[in-house]
Amino acid sequence: MLVTLNDVLKKAQKEKYAVGLFNTIDMEMANGVLAAAEHMKSPVIIGTAEILLPFGGLEELSWLLRPMAERASVPVVLHFDHGLKEETVYKAIDLGFSSVMYDCSDKSFEENIKALREMTKYAHSKGVSVEAEIGHVGNAGTDGAADALTDPAEAKYFAEQTGVDALAVAIGTAHGAYKSKPCLDFERLKQIRAAVDVPLVLHGGSGLSEEDFKKTIEYGIAKVNIFTDINCAAAKAAHDNYKEGMGMTDLVQSIRDAVQTATEQKMRIFGSCNKA
Repeated sequence: MLVTLNDVLKKAQKEKYAVGLFNTIDMEMANGVLAAAEHMKSPVIIGTAEILLPFGGLEELSWLLRPMAERASVPVVLHFDHGLKEETVYKAIDLGFSSVMYDCSDKSFEENIKALREMTKYAHSKGVSVEAEIGHVGNAGTDGAADALTDPAEAKYFAEQTGVDALAVAIGTAHGAYKSKPCLDFERLKQIRAAVDVPLVLHGGSGLSEEDFKKTIEYGIAKVNIFTDINCAAAKAAHDNYKEGMGMTDLVQSIRDAVQTATEQKMRIFGSCNKA
């Protein structure tokens, strides 16, 4: 069933588990993620991000993913992640995404508030939930991973002023594959959780240890973003199962199975199994 972030994250926040966002670029990845959600009886968030649109267009993915979400027996949020351009976020809403993230974290604090206040007002009028980011989650392997950590007092003010439904916070994680062990600021996360009522989101989740995941969830994270792990699982399955003369039809099932397995592993860690 198609739902919004509010339908799954408030319960996760209250019961101290997290719901995974698993970004996808094609049917094989989408089928793997949704098969995992059905098998584990877990709510799930599925979608794409603006940076991934060259690999799977927004229109095509909306036509694919929305019917799949509506048919599912578990709650499925169709989420547009890291929308960087205002017009793309509006387009995602018009195409039927039930949730959007408008990422203005590279703007000034005041500009971020103004942009999210306007977007949230519009999205809510369409029954769509909104995620924002305060601080800035950089890329793994760069010095941007920890140079703009979220300030708890600013997070509280931001949430109150914008009315967003979920807030992504920067506590030392990074997008992409880690080249060294991340150093997470758990004390900062505890302070943010104490200051902010809305569900908190962890970006840059792929590659964290099970201990790190469980600790961030214990301290207030209700949504975790994953792409690299399932993307690599799909590629490895295609590589490992290919033999000369094979076509894509020979590889599809192994790719779906690999994505399903990787997704189920995360759902177990996040504690979302049997929460649908």
